[in-house]
Amino acid sequence: MAVSPALLLLIVYCSFVVDVSGYNFSLAEATVAELQQALKQNTLTSRQLVEYYLSQILEINPRIRGIIEVNPDVLILADEADMERMSGAANASSALHGIPILLKDNIATMDKLNTTAGSFALLGSVVSRDSGVAAKLRAAGAIILGKAALSEWAYYRSSTAPNGWTGRGGQALNPYVMSADPCGSSTGSAISVASNMVAVALGTETDGSIICPSSANSVVGIKPTLGLTSRAGVVPISPRQDTVGPICRTVSDAAYVLDAIVGYDPNDNATIAASKFIPPGGYIQFLNANGLQGKRLGIVRNPFFVFPNGSYQTQAFENHFQTLSENGAILVDNLVLANISMINSGESETIALATEFKIALASYLSELTVSPIRTLADAISFNLNYSTLEMIPQWGQDIFLQSENTTGTGSPAYQAALANMLSLTENGIVMLMTQNNLDALITPDSTVTSVLAIGGFPGISVPAGYGPDGTPFGICFSGLQGYEPRLIEIAYGFEQATNIRKPPTFLV
Repeated sequence: MAVSPALLLLIVYCSFVVDVSGYNFSLAEATVAELQQALKQNTLTSRQLVEYYLSQILEINPRIRGIIEVNPDVLILADEADMERMSGAANASSALHGIPILLKDNIATMDKLNTTAGSFALLGSVVSRDSGVAAKLRAAGAIILGKAALSEWAYYRSSTAPNGWTGRGGQALNPYVMSADPCGSSTGSAISVASNMVAVALGTETDGSIICPSSANSVVGIKPTLGLTSRAGVVPISPRQDTVGPICRTVSDAAYVLDAIVGYDPNDNATIAASKFIPPGGYIQFLNANGLQGKRLGIVRNPFFVFPNGSYQTQAFENHFQTLSENGAILVDNLVLANISMINSGESETIALATEFKIALASYLSELTVSPIRTLADAISFNLNYSTLEMIPQWGQDIFLQSENTTGTGSPAYQAALANMLSLTENGIVMLMTQNNLDALITPDSTVTSVLAIGGFPGISVPAGYGPDGTPFGICFSGLQGYEPRLIEIAYGFEQATNIRKPPTFLV
């Protein structure tokens, strides 16, 4: 894997060992609240914190490849944050002020960082403005540390490429068991947070790309309600399904980040309708250790909890059900989710996404000030020409080709796919949740993501355990549009009752 110039700069920045012995907590697993307290008490500076993460990146990133680029101005930004804090600047009271954050490499920043979706086809492109979420993070005083690796084009180029692979970054690895699937497409965001190369990160999800890597790498991921966070300036797949959300080590950290990035953006019309779901006072207020009390949680055994005979997960989730019940949750068991087999077949979703990607990508590319490509056809040609260089493994581009062959949103196949997904949603999870008065649905790992994707619904993944070989798995709490407050209560209550997460072991 080629080392980017931005990563090479770390050698200059980090020709030292960061001494963390003077802190009364571990920087390696520190929460946003702990870091913020240390910053405000002047026992830690943003520069020291950034230097610590840079040293971690130098040590760990060559092993797992979670970060594609580091912001060459990151220490300048840290110094600015320290000066703002000393001068009592207006944004210095923000929970994320002076906190480093990593953005998935499909989230645009108007700075010295590239935004490429992991592809050489977009290397050197220049955006006209920050993405909506990056602008909100800067307004909150967060420090943009760099860009995270991902499954190339958010896993919308090739169906045969492994999770976490990009031409630019190589193969990202699971820090717990490096031979295990790290999942994607927000792979780098999850593994970088899990391995303590950064405090918090952003990922994106079209179908599973936050929930799955969070589950696979023992971190917390929130896939928000569609439009709750802006997608403007994000390399798209589908405006109908794309979301941006936090990936962090704790539910509380994820809530802090969510607070910072939600809200109206004039460049994303979906944020208009979704803004009504944002609770006055934000999401931090729902970090309630007794949040499970009285919550009605639905369990659909088939197909979600059908594990192989003797699976360690069978007993693990039975224990979790008991823990949820002991902490006041009301479990509504043995429910049936209508048409789940049709949803999981993905037939309608595949047709819709292929049609939407071609159009959405052209729109994104048209707004770039500079770009090597302007259409999906250009990207396909680039990949064909680049493969002749034989510099990187080639995994094909069958998904690109399928999308290029679509004929637009007026096609009968596309219209039928939309109608089918609407019917599956209304007669499936919506009916199940409303008829049973559920606050959330419980599912293992990322098995529910297609249900959430086609409906624009939220979900939160929380660490749930480790297999015999050390591979992590997660539990997902999901609901209908605007259910984030109750999902945060539930996820936080479960997290506090179990305290399952542990640092990675980097097993081979």
